[in-house]
Amino acid sequence: MATGRIIFLNGTSSSGKSSIAQELLDVLDDGVFFHLAVDGFNAMRTKRELGEAELAAALRRTREGFHRSIAAMAGAGNDVVVDHVLSEEWRLLDCLAVLPPEDVLFVGVHCPPDELARRERDRGDRPPGLAVHQYGLVHRHGDYDLECDTAAASPRACAERIKEFLPRRPTPTAFSRLRERYLTDGRHAPLR
Repeated sequence: MATGRIIFLNGTSSSGKSSIAQELLDVLDDGVFFHLAVDGFNAMRTKRELGEAELAAALRRTREGFHRSIAAMAGAGNDVVVDHVLSEEWRLLDCLAVLPPEDVLFVGVHCPPDELARRERDRGDRPPGLAVHQYGLVHRHGDYDLECDTAAASPRACAERIKEFLPRRPTPTAFSRLRERYLTDGRHAPLR
């Protein structure tokens, strides 16, 4: 069985990843794609109050489980669209370790800070300043196969661009290049 394709959308909160993912499910017509969103995994967690340390441990396990779920879905031959925020170094390193790098189309979803702040205010479901805080963190690794700016293009236009690019994925992929750069000899090198 062939491994499924992984379209991995990385960007800050409120950058437009979920909107692009929904559009991708509509425009991609050469397979059956599933949208796997980290927010969906977070929503499955118990609602009881957790202490700071307990919450931090639960969030880490949630993200690790999310990464392995992506790998399992693709490993079973499913095509997936991933919606994630790689705002901590270990998240990218874990994804690089568990996902098949040549099957990942790594897409950077960008949006200027002032627009992120406006979207965050309009949504009202995120802590103020979260997206701007994440802004300098999520793209720190500096390597993508494709990048989109959701302030300059609609989610539909971004999805169409990704669809056109998907059959022409570069070799090696950004995930392969990043894996070689940061996961050498079983050790993790710090992100630059």
